[in-house]
Amino acid sequence: MDLIYIIAAFLAGYLALRSKLPPLVGFLVAGFVLNSFGYSTTPVISAIADLGVTILLFCIGLKLDIKTLLQKEVWAGATIHNILTTAIFTFTLFALKTLGLGILENLEIAQLALLGFALSFSSTVFAIKALQEKGELNATYGTLAIGVLVMQDIFAVIFLTASTGKLPEITALALFALPLLRPSLFKILDKAGHGEMLVLYGIFLALVAGAGLFSLVGMKADLGALVLGMLLAAHPKSSELSKSLFNLKELLLVFFFLNIGLAESPTWEGFLLALLLLLLLPLKGLLYYLVFHKFHFRVRTSLLGTLTLFNYSEFGLIVAGLAYQLGWLPGDFLVAIAIAVSLSFLLSAPLNSLSHRIYLESTRWLKEFEPEKLNPNDRLIDLGKKQVLILGMGRIGTGAYEEMVHRFGPQVVGIENREEAVESHVQEGRHVILGDATDPDFWARVISRHQTRLILLAMPHSQANTVALEQIRQLGYKGKIAAIARYEDEEAALLEQGVDAAFNIYREAGNGFARHVCESITADIKSF
Repeated sequence: MDLIYIIAAFLAGYLALRSKLPPLVGFLVAGFVLNSFGYSTTPVISAIADLGVTILLFCIGLKLDIKTLLQKEVWAGATIHNILTTAIFTFTLFALKTLGLGILENLEIAQLALLGFALSFSSTVFAIKALQEKGELNATYGTLAIGVLVMQDIFAVIFLTASTGKLPEITALALFALPLLRPSLFKILDKAGHGEMLVLYGIFLALVAGAGLFSLVGMKADLGALVLGMLLAAHPKSSELSKSLFNLKELLLVFFFLNIGLAESPTWEGFLLALLLLLLLPLKGLLYYLVFHKFHFRVRTSLLGTLTLFNYSEFGLIVAGLAYQLGWLPGDFLVAIAIAVSLSFLLSAPLNSLSHRIYLESTRWLKEFEPEKLNPNDRLIDLGKKQVLILGMGRIGTGAYEEMVHRFGPQVVGIENREEAVESHVQEGRHVILGDATDPDFWARVISRHQTRLILLAMPHSQANTVALEQIRQLGYKGKIAAIARYEDEEAALLEQGVDAAFNIYREAGNGFARHVCESITADIKSF
């Protein structure tokens, strides 16, 4: 029986991919089609879906800086949006009830407020998938959207605790001691290697140390996985750990989206209510944009962040299911929210695929803030009159920086995506700016008073240099570009893509090593 689900998911996902839609749209459609033929979710599918969400949240934690949540635009923005959306949805639904909409006539104002609260959340799973597919997880708007989603998860924990009357166990206070275990977790991660033990350690942290421990003391299990990920976020191997779990997470999340389509059998009343709720979705999106705009983010950040969060959340299903069990909502509303969540995904997926095109069209009529009034996290990056740009300030980039300064003077600027590395370089007197050269958002913020004449791609990963090269070419850059490569095929690929010079670090390091040896021990060599 389970083979049928896998076959349907694969075929639908493949057709969606060939239609230039995210595969998750196909998985949702597969769930609906299977449901229409009498199939329903199984304990195995539900369990796998839950595992996928748990590992996803753990991976989010690995990339999340706690300082992000403490920023006013994140915690205050999420709170303001949640309150306003709940209030406006409640008022709108009450107005529709007053106008005589039959399906709402038996609902009290408290029930309408509960429905509005459930619809105020956006889908963490969908947003992260959309950001990953566009490669913009670390963009300013991506970081902002993730921060808002994490705050919404915290609101979810508070609601579930209050509505069920089930308080966390007294032992939950021991969770405050988790940061004390951080050094031990770091040491184990150091010694976990780079293969299967690294993956197994990540699964252990997400499912056992995180979700299992939090569930044991009466807390939301998924929140535990997120917290454990955040504890490891500062470790140098956190990115490698996240990448090692990527394929497993993607596979498990297939069942999450399939499970939504299989969740409930649609009814005509439920479908009509779902369409009504879908018509309210633009109100939610408008509120996101206004809140982000209020904190003086650029139009690009506000709009792309809004499109990322332009959906209903699977948490709405959890709220509706709990409310149904407690007798607070009729069963038809559980079906309606399940359909509305799914339809919002189907609507949001193509919008996110076209998000950059939508932004370019919107610049004609959306007003931008003056540069000096922009949010500090979203201000333009002024390169001034610098004429040499070095992307990646690791050991090679630092060496290149020193040599270029020696040759050309203070006309050099470095770009590095690690905040601690930027601070270290600045303390040592180098002009280094925080930024991710692989992120289109970075290049959208860069301004220069003079045309940069030379760009050095010195990032350690060939793919990062290739992506940055694509971004630079799209800007119409006319100067010279040089790049480093580790292997001959990478060197050939870079030259084919248009770099003016490619430097094979292994071959050139060997040549440099030999020259250094000859210069250091010349006397001994002459005796050969």
